[in-house]
Parts: sequence; C-alpha cells; structure tokens
Amino acid sequence: MPLQGLALQPMPSGVRGALVQRISARPDGPLDIVWLGTDTPRVPLGRVHLHWEPATLAGWDVTAHLGLATTEVHLASWPAAPDDWPRLVRPTIHEVRGLCAALAVATAALDLSNLLAQV
Repeated sequence: MPLQGLALQPMPSGVRGALVQRISARPDGPLDIVWLGTDTPRVPLGRVHLHWEPATLAGWDVTAHLGLATTEVHLASWPAAPDDWPRLVRPTIHEVRGLCAALAVATAALDLSNLLAQV
C-alpha cells in the first residue's frame, strides 16, 4: 500500500511500524509499505522499517531502522518532520536500499569466487 495518505495519521494499533516494500524510481514517487505486526520477529536483511508518531508540538517523529543479518540498527531519525515526511525520508531510504542491493551482489560474487577457487 502507498504510504503517502497513511503518513498523515498515527499507525494502527497492533503494529510496530511499516516495512518498506518498494520505492518508486521517481523522486516524488510513493513508498509502498506493509504493516509490521507487534509479533514480527525482526526486519529482514537490507530492509527498512519505518515508525512514526505525532510529535510533541507539531509534525511527526519518524524513525527508520535497517535490518542486518542478526539485528536491526537505527538508521535515521526525523524529529518533528512536516506532514509530507515521506518526501523527506525517501532519499535516505532509496540510497540505503540501493547500497544494500549492491552489497548483496558483491557478497554473492565473492562467495562464488571463493567456491570456484576451491574446485
């Protein structure tokens, strides 16, 4: 589901955040998400988990976590972000997802190279 309209309201009860599924290639394009239930064990490797809640005075407090092999790490925070915060966080998420994809390809190539060297 596209995040744009959902970002203007608190997350539903029973979820701990949203997992970014797809990022449009357009700079102003949507972020597609799926809700993460409170019982979801952890974010998969290279995936981004978003959490937002109303800020104290105005806007939204938004945080992003990145799934690594054994844990989730804090990626970024945008305190008191404006209502159009998906536009604000999109560049960071897009770059990190691209970097994770490149690292996955490099890791696979290294594994294959090591396997071939053993033959």
